[in-house]
Amino acid sequence: MKNSNENKFLSPGHNACAGCGQLSAAQAVMRGLNENIIIANATGCLEVTTTAYPQSAWGLPWIHSLFENAAAVASGILASLKQKGDKKTKVVVQAGDGGTFDIGLGLISGMWERGENILYICYDTEAYSNTGIQASGSTPYGASTTTTPDGSASIGSTQGKKDMLAIALAHGVKYVAQTTTGFPDDITNKVKKALSVEGPSYIQILCPCIPGWKINNDQAVMMGKSAVQTALYPLLEYSDGQLISSSLKKGFQARPAGEYLKNQGRFKHLKDKDISLIEKLAQANIDKYKI
Repeated sequence: MKNSNENKFLSPGHNACAGCGQLSAAQAVMRGLNENIIIANATGCLEVTTTAYPQSAWGLPWIHSLFENAAAVASGILASLKQKGDKKTKVVVQAGDGGTFDIGLGLISGMWERGENILYICYDTEAYSNTGIQASGSTPYGASTTTTPDGSASIGSTQGKKDMLAIALAHGVKYVAQTTTGFPDDITNKVKKALSVEGPSYIQILCPCIPGWKINNDQAVMMGKSAVQTALYPLLEYSDGQLISSSLKKGFQARPAGEYLKNQGRFKHLKDKDISLIEKLAQANIDKYKI
């Protein structure tokens, strides 16, 4: 049966890359939303590809904020709704990993400290995709970006991926979840759960980027699935600080990380010894998130 929200809140005709992992994820998010939503959207790919003046692909109340202050704009909207006595409308933030892991982190922290009833969604492309594929706090070890290029004296990024889920949990965020473009129904279901929570919630979605990851335009969904299958980006859910759901269940057998890495141009320079280090990161996830 066709979902009635399929094109209701995010229309086709935007100018994102063909096969964009973020737009696939955004459509899955929209299927989990309802009419009683206001969206604050940070600067980034999702904003520039869907709102080329004078048109907009959005079918919900939607406001564009700066790169760093979507959380503060959402807090202001929530304050306005409270002043009006509106307890029905939910505020949702949408931002990329640059606006979330890096330049927006301080304002996100304030929003979470105040325990505000806002759903924050991070579309994690693991780089500043909109401004030239620069490294972000979400860029994984070994990835080649325009600011961490691989070369004879460089493996690419030497930093580990910032653990935003742990930061959210440290703030006491009520519902914290992780998912990927490879599992659209999982995205939709987690959005619905987050909307039912009274208090702050955070969903992080891995969104393979066609130019940033140097993949074909039909590979985003496959990459999203592979990230989960290799345990490098497991499906996770926390409620009130407790891990309640994980794709790393008893008996889980991770696929080799090399299967995931070899299909991405940003990792093509890695040697076997480098891949073995990334395998250890996958094992660390299994040890940490196994249920």
